[in-house]
Amino acid sequence: MKKIIPLEEGDFYLSEEGYKVFTQQFHLKRGYCCESGCRHCPYGYSRKTNTQG
Repeated sequence: MKKIIPLEEGDFYLSEEGYKVFTQQFHLKRGYCCESGCRHCPYGYSRKTNTQG
């Protein structure tokens, strides 16, 4: 079961299209890479090569 992480200020911003974009701060708080190719991934995941760097 996944742990629910409460959102705090600085964890996300809204894109021009109105989507939540999670920041590096949130990803580090979550503690793992979801391998979805997130814009601010601090773990270095690349969808092109399917690897973390």
